[in-house]
Amino acid sequence: HYSATDIPQAARFLFIKNKVRMICDCYAAHVKVVQDERLSSDLTLCGSTLRAPHSCHLHYMENMNSIASLVMSVVVNEGDEEESSSSSRHPDKRKRLWGLVVCHHTSPRFVPFPLRYACEFLSQVFAIHVSKELELLNQTLEKNILKTQTVLCDMLLRGDPLAIATRSPTVMDLVKCDGAVFLYKGTKHRLGLAPSELQIRDIVLWLDEHHRDSTGTSTDSLLDAGFPGAAELGDTFCGMAAVRITGRDWLFWFRSHTAAEVRWGGAKHEKGDEDDGRRMHPRSSFNAFLEVVKARSVPWR
Repeated sequence: HYSATDIPQAARFLFIKNKVRMICDCYAAHVKVVQDERLSSDLTLCGSTLRAPHSCHLHYMENMNSIASLVMSVVVNEGDEEESSSSSRHPDKRKRLWGLVVCHHTSPRFVPFPLRYACEFLSQVFAIHVSKELELLNQTLEKNILKTQTVLCDMLLRGDPLAIATRSPTVMDLVKCDGAVFLYKGTKHRLGLAPSELQIRDIVLWLDEHHRDSTGTSTDSLLDAGFPGAAELGDTFCGMAAVRITGRDWLFWFRSHTAAEVRWGGAKHEKGDEDDGRRMHPRSSFNAFLEVVKARSVPWR
């Protein structure tokens, strides 16, 4: 894994527009572009192969002992069919940079256009397969949720709201979780691994104070979300998804800590090195190190 800050937002936009990016020699002298003073706006070189790399990226390559590089973008589509009309006017809105295939060389190297074109074709074919896999995964997940949702709605329409917590299927079948709580008319119905009544009360007070205008919220780390009692909950209840049914009625799902080890391809950026929109700092270390993720659950989908 590599830190997301390695690729600033501006660079992500360029990778979506240009599927293949080549740097023949990071030490090559830059050539200035002389622009006609009568032009109303600056000349943009976003789509140009001859565009000089950013000084930050050149420093990045230098730290990697790399002189030439060839980068292929893996861009996938996201969104649903209902957005197709708006996405036809703004085609880049539904596109997401899923990954990069990066080739490095320790000496200057020029990749001819036919080979770059072939690389672009292969990356696009791969991106299509990735998009289809993601779409199939989302469709399967949505189908299962809708099936359970139909049964739960049928229970509610029959005038028995508590059935979603006492009969099968329950709200725990709607979302993959370790426990759930249905707060209805002042009574707390706990399912699976759930916080105590006092802890639930503290969570509701915190939501009323910080998420008053929201009908629902979710987090994979209550500690990072700023909940004061997160330390007391410990690793047992790290993630939470909450839905406000009425002013006083709530539906909660909880997830426990999931031990995860992430092998990073170099030290993560310090806070002062993050991209703040004004200055960028490339990493100086690419030695792999192992990070153990704590106090965090599996992200909610």
